[in-house]
Amino acid sequence: MTDKIAEVKNELFSIIETARKKVCGDEVLPPFNIEIPADFAHGDFATNAALCSAKAMKQNPRKLAELITDELDLSGSFFDRFEIAGPGFINFFLDDKFYAETVSDIIGDGADYGKTDFGKNETRLVEFVSANPTGPMHIGNARGGALGDAIAEILKFAGYNVSREFYVNDAGQQVYKFGSSLSKRYEQICSENGQALITRFSDIEEFAQALYSDDVTFPMPEGLYLGADIIIHAKNYYDIHGNSLLPLPEEERMNTLSAYALPLNIDKLKSDLSRYGIEYDRWFLESSLAEEVPIILEKLKASGYTYEQDGALWLKTAELGDEKDRVLVRANGVPTYVVPDIAYHYDKLVKRGFNKAVDVLGADHHGYIPRIKAAMKALGVAPARIDVVIMQMVMLVRDGQAVKLSKRSGKAITMETLLDEIPLDAARFLFNLREPDTHIELDLDLAVEQTSKNPVYYVEYAHARICSILKNLSESGFEPDPSGNLSFSVPEEKLLIRTIARLPEVIITAAKNYNPSEITGFCIELAGVFHKFYDKCRIKGEEENVVKSRLTLCQATKITIANALKILGITAPERM
Repeated sequence: MTDKIAEVKNELFSIIETARKKVCGDEVLPPFNIEIPADFAHGDFATNAALCSAKAMKQNPRKLAELITDELDLSGSFFDRFEIAGPGFINFFLDDKFYAETVSDIIGDGADYGKTDFGKNETRLVEFVSANPTGPMHIGNARGGALGDAIAEILKFAGYNVSREFYVNDAGQQVYKFGSSLSKRYEQICSENGQALITRFSDIEEFAQALYSDDVTFPMPEGLYLGADIIIHAKNYYDIHGNSLLPLPEEERMNTLSAYALPLNIDKLKSDLSRYGIEYDRWFLESSLAEEVPIILEKLKASGYTYEQDGALWLKTAELGDEKDRVLVRANGVPTYVVPDIAYHYDKLVKRGFNKAVDVLGADHHGYIPRIKAAMKALGVAPARIDVVIMQMVMLVRDGQAVKLSKRSGKAITMETLLDEIPLDAARFLFNLREPDTHIELDLDLAVEQTSKNPVYYVEYAHARICSILKNLSESGFEPDPSGNLSFSVPEEKLLIRTIARLPEVIITAAKNYNPSEITGFCIELAGVFHKFYDKCRIKGEEENVVKSRLTLCQATKITIANALKILGITAPERM
């Protein structure tokens, strides 16, 4: 797999270090850096080897740079010259063979271009979205889906063995609240007023809206779920079974309605995420941990980090990195919500043996991180084996104004309604346009705009333009020829090649930081560089070798854009 930048950097490091040792002998010297200058007029690579060694050698940095460059041997390398700049930087310029080999190698890699062995096949479990199954997914879940799925794919390209997982909260307080909400709405539907409403509204959406809006006749106790989806579930159950649940005890009615509605909600989560282009390796049910929770509690007690106070069981999380101690089991004997989460992470890291768990969480979970890591430490599991990506909020904007969510309708803008309004590719690209911990304003007007102002359109258009070039030239008898005598001498050609050569490095950086915006930023940059190349470098009508070289470069660029978009879960269209 091609990573030309890494290959060139390693070669340059060896060249510089060999020369530096010849000058400095056995002197212990600090490490030096090799950077890619922002302005390529200052070279393709630059090093501070002389500057960082000058103090130890008691030499003027520029003089030391001269001594080092006298010993440089570039023969057979990817470099043809160097120069000393400023106070002692050494700039290096690439030889023509770098450009030809890079283009040829990218085409050879094809769909695998960008993949590296950086992760050395270490296992990563990426858990993301994990939306509460008691209602539809919201806009924050849409961002979480785009973010988590891209992180998983980035890690795969970077050489990790990756699994995607959705943690289904199908137990605990939220499910009890779900059942209670369904039961109350079911009672209302069975009532005289509810029956009158059924007579007036045959359409279930209109019925749900009418019942929801009349909170005087159909009041809901504080703390229950108010969404119209609860009414629809209760009405659908009534349509099938009538008022058969009314004589039953409240608890039994709640459990029956939950058992009916919860699987439907989970199936809806799966279908919505599949529509969003996300497929999980496993849907992990919280209810499957029922037998594990008592075992985890015993392990925590055995750790010596628990104590009893006021009838409750506490964990000494303050000693383990949290801001205060946390309750594990309430005085009534019921475990707090954190206990199943502890059991879940123990299952990930110990029972299933993943090297690391990567959790993509909303900003409201910020305080949750230290208590989970503290519990892992108490269980003898290194807290560093849990990496948490915190994701900030999303604001939807239309006509320059924030989109308001309606409290009266019982409907927020869900992920489903969002995808009804804007293209899937736009959603996935725009949600990853900024770093995860940055707030996002998603402009609904921009998302559907087919101009260069829309960044995803700008990138996809570059790919489609290349496909058009390749098709038109093929009809004239010209095909890419990566094994041919490729030649690149124009600055726009070289800049484009240097840009496409960076994809593996960009992926590794994105993997280290769990940051897909590295990829979206690279896509936008690459599209801009290609458009400039296309404007400056004519293909059709040039000499045959120029046509073939530039056509081959177009093919390598097409592969690079397509692979980068694939990481983001975005299509690379051939026509637009």
